[in-house]
Amino acid sequence: MVMAGGGFRFGIYLGMYEALRQSGRAPDLLLASCGGAIAATIIRNLPDDDARRAWLTSPEMYRFWCGLKSTRRANLALTLLRAARRRLSKSPAPLIPDLFTDYLFEIPPQLPFPPEPATPTVDVAILGGRLLFGPADVGQPRAGRKLYAETVFCGARAAALLDGIASPLSDPRWGDHAVAPELRTDTGVPAAAAARISIADMLYFRCQPYGGHEYIGGVVDLFPVEIARRLAAEVVLEFKEAFEQTFSIPAWRSVLGLDGNARLRHANSHLADIRIDSSDVSATLARQQLQQKLDWRRNRIELTMPADHATFAQHMQDQWRYGYERGMEACARPPRQQPTVRVASPHSARWSGG
Repeated sequence: MVMAGGGFRFGIYLGMYEALRQSGRAPDLLLASCGGAIAATIIRNLPDDDARRAWLTSPEMYRFWCGLKSTRRANLALTLLRAARRRLSKSPAPLIPDLFTDYLFEIPPQLPFPPEPATPTVDVAILGGRLLFGPADVGQPRAGRKLYAETVFCGARAAALLDGIASPLSDPRWGDHAVAPELRTDTGVPAAAAARISIADMLYFRCQPYGGHEYIGGVVDLFPVEIARRLAAEVVLEFKEAFEQTFSIPAWRSVLGLDGNARLRHANSHLADIRIDSSDVSATLARQQLQQKLDWRRNRIELTMPADHATFAQHMQDQWRYGYERGMEACARPPRQQPTVRVASPHSARWSGG
């Protein structure tokens, strides 16, 4: 099962997984990126759905998200100005970006995961991208240089299956982007650390250090459908909504040199054994996530959490229920039948894990 992104709505994946499990189709491998990596790690570390839902709605999880704070770079006027410049530039990653200091939010150092089990019932493989540049390179012309090495943090079995293959982005169709052609695997990183790497979304959070290297998050290959096909005989994919054109797509182009919606269209048309339709998630769960607040008076961008833990818990339950219902719908369809898009919305979660 591919858990691609999800942003702050990662709770939907716990519901999807439970629907698959109840339908006798529980995946034995979760291939996750960005917010999906949080859900995959919770599923891996806890034995049953009741325990997972309890953790999803726990006070520890609420306190963690309340711990996100704006940085000095979260200046509203300057952020909008930088976004306008990215939108006007049509060049694919023309400069080496500053992923070390140019980000909006500080995240607590440790994600609130349950302890790792001795024998997990499901494997996880988590996406990230090792930086191939350092702070001294920031601002220089990229000039065709590759800046990120796509990396899969996984167990030995998945690493063996991926041995020797190229990054899906090595295909010339994706243009002069900044991702290196080789695909790397790393079997020595704990799932919790890999998940923390995977949510290091450009412009929102600082790139994540680990083991003497720096990493960008799973956004480096948010829709790893080709990797999924290499790993499994049967693949579960979402049918996802488009990225909005004002902020998300220019950010992809500026940092990665990729067209995010072109990659999404490819993923949405990729053959799946089970296709879960989440194309209306932003409309259906408009309030059930962290909200960005544009404080014009203070010239700041802030993240706001629900006012109390009870409201937070209800929002996370809503996420779970949405995923469960969409998952059950998908399991009831004939195999490989494509869903119909529910809404034609230009909007998506800003944390494209977004």
